[in-house]
Amino acid sequence: MADVTTGNPVKDPDDWSTGDEPATGAQESYLHTLATEAGEPAPEGLTKAEASRKIDDLQERTGRGR
Repeated sequence: MADVTTGNPVKDPDDWSTGDEPATGAQESYLHTLATEAGEPAPEGLTKAEASRKIDDLQERTGRGR
């Protein structure tokens, strides 16, 4: 699969070599913003892969992102 905006391949978070590392500061910040908009508590303690999937979910639910 490719990102429609850049044409770059999109790799499943489960296949990331760093997916089991803690979420980045940027991911945590964006998750907080999205969770607030969705009216739910911000998740904590996620890995990079988990954070990526949660961001996708919250973007869909809030109408942000893709």
